[in-house]
Amino acid sequence: MIKRAVFPAGWLPWALLLPQLAVVAVFFYWPAVQALYQSVFIQDAFGGNAEFVGLENFARLFADPLYLNAMRVTAVFSLSATVIGLVFSLTLAYFADRALRARLLLRTLLIWPYAVAWAIAGVLWMFLFNPTLGVVTHWLRGVGVTWNHVLDGDQAMLLIIMATVWKQISYNFIFFLAGLQSIPRSLIEAAALDGAGAWRSFRYVIFPLLSPTTFFLFVVNIVYVFFDTFAIVDAVTSGGPANATEILVFKVYHDGFKALDIGGSAAQSVVLMVIVVALTFLQFRYVEKKVQY
Repeated sequence: MIKRAVFPAGWLPWALLLPQLAVVAVFFYWPAVQALYQSVFIQDAFGGNAEFVGLENFARLFADPLYLNAMRVTAVFSLSATVIGLVFSLTLAYFADRALRARLLLRTLLIWPYAVAWAIAGVLWMFLFNPTLGVVTHWLRGVGVTWNHVLDGDQAMLLIIMATVWKQISYNFIFFLAGLQSIPRSLIEAAALDGAGAWRSFRYVIFPLLSPTTFFLFVVNIVYVFFDTFAIVDAVTSGGPANATEILVFKVYHDGFKALDIGGSAAQSVVLMVIVVALTFLQFRYVEKKVQY
């Protein structure tokens, strides 16, 4: 029988929750309300004059080919980075969980990237693939591959995807490894006794038992890719070349702080928030049905 916690005073639980509630209110709800308010106004660069325009800012967004391109770029980038990152992390966790001699060292090395800031990760990959001085670029040139993400939009997209996957691999790796270690070995041994090889054991035993972890990481990675990758895009490509890597969160920053379109930028942030909430709802509504708890 589970015992419920009983507080001597009714105000004590609220007092304990107050710091977290204050952080959520100040850093989430207040900016969200401000964005909703500003999205229905056209303001000057200094916020002095504001004219109510209703949904005109939203209408201009969906009539703007640059914004529609940013939505397409975000869709390609978020789906690619999330799927590749999860597959690669699960593969590394699977082999790290095996009886390898250097598995402790391997786990430590795979966790390190999580301690690197997003902006630093972007700068690191930018230097590695610098068109003139990059080490990786020099190796690619040696095998006959010309790399210049400053001019090639596909290469720029590939670069920010690689940087994002590398940055997120540690987070995913930790959860996948913990999930693998929680699977009873007796189930895997029973599958082996029934004649299942490594692939069939993984497909029919291990991966179904990892479905709660996979679902959780899928939701978290979608949110991360939509919001936290701003620093990587800003440091590596700044949305270029020719807006080939201008994702939605970067366009919000560019239009708000560089183009000084405060109302349009606020409308973009509202649309971005709605997209992420809708994706999260759809994942819990439809994808979670296939999760085996």
